[in-house]
Amino acid sequence: MPAPADWTRADWAAFADRVLAGAMAHASSGRGRITPPGAEGGYGHDVDGLEGFARTFLLAGFRIAGERGIGVDHLIEFFSQGIRTGVDPDAPDRWVRLDEHDQAKVEAASLALILDMTRPWIWDRLDALTQQRVIDYLAPAVGDDTYPRTNWLWFRLVVQTFLRSVGGPWSPDDVAADLALHDSFAREGGWMSDGDERSYDHYVGWALHLYPVLWARMAGAEELAAGRTARDVAALDRYLQDAIHLVGADGSPLIQGRSLIYRFAAAAPFWVGALAGVPSVSAGALRRAANRIVTHFDDNGALRDGVLSMGWHGEWRPLAQSYSGPGSPYWATKGLLGLALPADHPVWQAEAEPLPAERGDFARAIAAPGWAVTSADGIVRIANHGTDHAAAGSLVADSPLYARIAYSTATSPLLDERGWREPLEQSIALIGPDGRATHRAAMELIGVDTIGDAATGSSAWRAHTIAFDEDQVRHGSGLAGDAVVVARVIACSIARGTHEIRLARVDGAPAGTRIRWGGWPVAGTRVDADGSLATANGLTSRIRALGFTAEPRVERRADASPLGKSAGVPIVEAPVADGRWQAVEIVLTTGTPADARVEIGEQTATVTWPDGATTTAPLPLIP
Repeated sequence: MPAPADWTRADWAAFADRVLAGAMAHASSGRGRITPPGAEGGYGHDVDGLEGFARTFLLAGFRIAGERGIGVDHLIEFFSQGIRTGVDPDAPDRWVRLDEHDQAKVEAASLALILDMTRPWIWDRLDALTQQRVIDYLAPAVGDDTYPRTNWLWFRLVVQTFLRSVGGPWSPDDVAADLALHDSFAREGGWMSDGDERSYDHYVGWALHLYPVLWARMAGAEELAAGRTARDVAALDRYLQDAIHLVGADGSPLIQGRSLIYRFAAAAPFWVGALAGVPSVSAGALRRAANRIVTHFDDNGALRDGVLSMGWHGEWRPLAQSYSGPGSPYWATKGLLGLALPADHPVWQAEAEPLPAERGDFARAIAAPGWAVTSADGIVRIANHGTDHAAAGSLVADSPLYARIAYSTATSPLLDERGWREPLEQSIALIGPDGRATHRAAMELIGVDTIGDAATGSSAWRAHTIAFDEDQVRHGSGLAGDAVVVARVIACSIARGTHEIRLARVDGAPAGTRIRWGGWPVAGTRVDADGSLATANGLTSRIRALGFTAEPRVERRADASPLGKSAGVPIVEAPVADGRWQAVEIVLTTGTPADARVEIGEQTATVTWPDGATTTAPLPLIP
């Protein structure tokens, strides 16, 4: 079946207007807050209302700027009134201030960014009192050194740049420090880590590459950005060459990393690439990627009754962080940034080009996050050997969002409470006599590569159990507790098409230790299981021991996945063969699984794939 035609710009505008109308219907009387229906977030009702206003203001700003202020008077009037109310200290629906709650620091960046982007139609028309109140509202960002050392640096930087442009206070030292911190996050291949930990996720695109491009275009940034814009765009260009390979043929982004309720914000870096005019990915390919992502979520019911719910396709509250409120999902509007590009921009006339996953199978290695990437059946899969949202050498529990051995655009990790405490799907866990499973964070990346049409990756870790602390902060990282090292594990992935051969060697395991290998989790309203094979929603997941005897079974979990009410994970379990390589075959397919074979030598493993092709890959050296 041919892929659907891309939206026209008019289609994009119509979708944006649906999103805006649904949110604006839930505005406060003074329009200073927008609070869509839903459970109150962990930061309270007042913060929820500020989030709802600031995040929909992003989208309103894109619409206003893209139309050059023509035909969008209702948006200009509505949000101008909301600004007047928001900064009025006596208004009952005023904004939570930056010195009242840290979340206001996040939302202030959206306010400042769009006030700059829509300057002729909103800021320039505000009365002098309101303008001064806006300056006073944003001013606490100056000199505030409590911003987390992550993508939050851009929230302080954007606010101060706007303040600089309107005669408000700002700090050159803050700006220099923030730019230096951003530069310290740079990694190989245009990738960036969201902080000092191995944090690679959608924030790389929708924050760490988005803000530098938008910031450089702000009225107060020209002098500050001098000499660095070309470098930032070059890094974006290189990143996009990888990022476009991480979108499934159906438009689904990888279901990996935190803040997944932002959904089609994953389209933002592609629009940023069009805005910046990157040379290596065509405008038609960038628009196609953004289009497939946004329509994927529209087609799957993310917008219901005009409101973005907390979830992936539909409502699924466990996918959100504890602090998320009903306005939080509206960061998704970053994915509609293309509407800030006017109708005469070349991106709207460029001929669409299919995604890599639409064109066929491929293999790719991405060095910074340690991902061996393959595609088949239109599904993108990554074997993950370098990302865990943990500091090097730390022994914490595996975050299901980061530390699983593989992720895809068609499966979700298990995110119930048990999933945070016990690795099951896409894991290699050692099981002791007490039944506790080991964790792999923080693993050591050995390397990723491609060999012909296969991708390979390998890593090593100190397999450890965790006695969990009672109080946990849940922002995506693995849970903390006292760790006890059980043994050393080295793992190697050899992936091609629908198949991965996964090898592991365990050294130093106590007598009686067992090893459990977990396959792909599949979810739906119904999961059919047979031995080590599970099927749901047209997907089949299988795991098979190669050359050793193991006990196969499928474990089922209820309410553990945003993709369905039930999830099934095929696993195999066997006694540890200490000091020897063992291998399993892991398959995720829309068809019927076929068999691959592997021959393990002293230094290499040779895989014979179901179609008869072979791949010989080096095994990691044993220290």
